[in-house]
Amino acid sequence: MSSHLFQPIRLRGLTLDNRIMVSPMCQYSAVDGCATDWHLMHLGQFAVSGAGLVMVEMTDVEPRGRITPYCLGLYSDANEQALKRVVDFCKRHGHARIGIQLAHAGRKASTLPPWEGRRLLRPEEGGWEPVAPSAVASGAGAAVPRALTLDEIGQIRDAFVSATQRAARIGFDAIELHCAHGYLLHQFLSPLSNHRTDRYGGSLENRMRFPLEVFAAMRAAWPEDKPLGVRVSATDWAEGGWSLPDTLAFARALKALGCDWIDVSSGGLVKNQVIETYPGYQVPFAEAVRQATGLTTIAIGMITEPRHAEAIVAHGQADMVALARGMLYDPRWAWHAAAELGATVYYPNQYLRCRPWVRHDTFAEREAARAEEFHLPAVFKQPE
Repeated sequence: MSSHLFQPIRLRGLTLDNRIMVSPMCQYSAVDGCATDWHLMHLGQFAVSGAGLVMVEMTDVEPRGRITPYCLGLYSDANEQALKRVVDFCKRHGHARIGIQLAHAGRKASTLPPWEGRRLLRPEEGGWEPVAPSAVASGAGAAVPRALTLDEIGQIRDAFVSATQRAARIGFDAIELHCAHGYLLHQFLSPLSNHRTDRYGGSLENRMRFPLEVFAAMRAAWPEDKPLGVRVSATDWAEGGWSLPDTLAFARALKALGCDWIDVSSGGLVKNQVIETYPGYQVPFAEAVRQATGLTTIAIGMITEPRHAEAIVAHGQADMVALARGMLYDPRWAWHAAAELGATVYYPNQYLRCRPWVRHDTFAEREAARAEEFHLPAVFKQPE
């Protein structure tokens, strides 16, 4: 029986070779929001990894939306030019499709990178004032952000649209809107962080309003044949916070606006969250979204074993899986998963010699099959 994990999947006009996504992973290695050689190396290795989709890290739509001064941005011509260099490199040498996650950190902005302790970076140290739906800190010792005005909310929506247009010019295949992990759009969704009394706060409908406005504006600016998905935190893991029923309502509203997938994560909003983690601990959330809405879902969270990933897709718990730390530890995870599951996966010509040998299968036969599957020229001909 063929592997479910290695079956193609179609999202609008985009067809992925398989159901494996490299998750967006912050690298804290940009300069003034511009991608560097680190990104060229980091993303380039995943472009040839055999994964169907590689998602560029959380990329911020304005300077004050960065988590740290070293976060990637897409708010200037310089940002666009630097990122296009990386994407062009990945597409020239790799076979994976390339997406980008667009975001705004909100009250989680202006900190040092994790290896420097994530402490708040004050304006006199090169930091800036964080903004949020309400002047509510995420916990003890965290910054108290400034509440956004209505005019600023509109400006941030426009910044998402501008970044979407830049992503289209760069040549990205897909976009994921970040509404999770305690960043700005998640802050609007949760009653723990949104205490507004205007049309953007209070009821669930009002709290969903701004994220939905952003999504609709991005969808209108993004090419019709290219997919646009959303990452959500299914629960805040905290009393009185955002919950799975809220997530299902949000997903249904997104579906009505043309959302192409929901990437289901959890947590990240408050410091007092209580999470019991284990391999696949977030998969039931993805399954719930898939069953309730019919949307394509992506499962994430401590998925590291090929047969576990295969089971998630085969049993209908999610349509795809995404790996982050697992890919950092093993950038060739998709190759190794394909070998274990008896599937075919893309290898660049330069690495063909490392492919596992298949019994009763000649090199020429394997390469002819590879050429047919990936629509490549047949380098090695079958004997007459």
